[in-house]
Amino acid sequence: MDPLLIYSPALQPDLLPTIQEHGYEFTIVSSVEEASVKQPPDGWSGAIISTLDNKETAYELCRFLRETTVEAPIQPLLIIVKPETIKELEVRDNLFDEFLVESQIRIELAARLRHRFWHTGRGTHPDLIEYGDLILNLETYQARIRDRSLDLTYMEYELLKFFSTRPGKVFTREILLSRVWGYDYYGGARTVDVHVRRLRAKLGEEYASYITTVRSVGYRFGTSKWGM
Repeated sequence: MDPLLIYSPALQPDLLPTIQEHGYEFTIVSSVEEASVKQPPDGWSGAIISTLDNKETAYELCRFLRETTVEAPIQPLLIIVKPETIKELEVRDNLFDEFLVESQIRIELAARLRHRFWHTGRGTHPDLIEYGDLILNLETYQARIRDRSLDLTYMEYELLKFFSTRPGKVFTREILLSRVWGYDYYGGARTVDVHVRRLRAKLGEEYASYITTVRSVGYRFGTSKWGM
């Protein structure tokens, strides 16, 4: 998996957390020379260039990336600009694929990257499960809720993964035992209750309701199509 190239002299607070949260690999560079030295054998999978602090270097880096990747151009090449500099892009539209306005970084960045990689077929995006503010990275067995990492045991992660891939469905404790722990597991239904209680605690008060108890039946993750 080739990394994204990141150029942002004064890293915006939302930039790296958003990229890390969605599981993209990246390398930070500070100049054209460094981009050339650190370039992977198969080239950069994409680039995010900030023009907020040093426009000259930013656009020089864009030109370098365009000129050195003619046969297999970098996709996506996103630039971050200030609102008042958008008009300047008209004479540089050959240097980038899309732009983000500074205030849109957190809202737009993940969606733009996902769309561009899907469109080009050259993805660096790992397998992710997303439900609301919850993100599970299936490659690294990591989980995040909004900007917070969840410290989960292996079985807590497996249970949360099972739940989050089947939102709205109700499962009995017996089904959860057989599907998550396996048919050879001889633990009782209390095992499920304990793990659900721990998951709720780790999700936190705001998100504990992701896992609801269905009286006399079992548990449901998220909401059903009936809105209950």
